[in-house]
Amino acid sequence: MEWLLDLGYVGLFVGALLAATILPFSSDFLLVGMLAAGGHVVWTVVVASVGNWAGGMISYWMGRGGRWQWIEKWFKVKRETLERQKVRVDRYEAWLAFLSWLPFVGDLFALALGFYRTNVWQVAVFMLIGKTARFVVWAIVVEWVRPLFA
Repeated sequence: MEWLLDLGYVGLFVGALLAATILPFSSDFLLVGMLAAGGHVVWTVVVASVGNWAGGMISYWMGRGGRWQWIEKWFKVKRETLERQKVRVDRYEAWLAFLSWLPFVGDLFALALGFYRTNVWQVAVFMLIGKTARFVVWAIVVEWVRPLFA
C-alpha cells in the first residue's frame, strides 16, 4: 500500500475506491498514512470519503446487475433464502448503506442493496454519510494522538 501513498491524493483516492469493493484492502491505513505523512486533514478526509463512496457505489451497481436466477444456479441459494434476505433488506432499506463502511459485511451490504433494488439516491446519500463519518473519526483520533508522538 505504500506505493499508493507515494501517489499522494490520487493514490489515496484509488486505494479508498478499491478498498470499498470486494478486494481485501484497508482504506483506514491509507488515511492514517496520508495524515502521518503530513496530508491536509480536510483534503485527506474528502478524498478518502469520495473514493470509498465511489467504490461502494460500484459494489451497489454490481449487485444491481445480479439476477436471482444466477444466484440460485451458480451459488445454489434457494429462492426462499433470497426472499427472506429481501425482507430483511427491505426492513432497513437505505439505512444499511450507512453501515457500508463496516469491515467484511459493508461490501455485502452494498451488493445486497443493489441486488434488491434499493433506491439508488437514498443509498448514495446514506453511504456517503457513513463512509465520511468513519474517516472523520479516524482523522480526529490521528490529530488527537499526534502530539503524543511529537
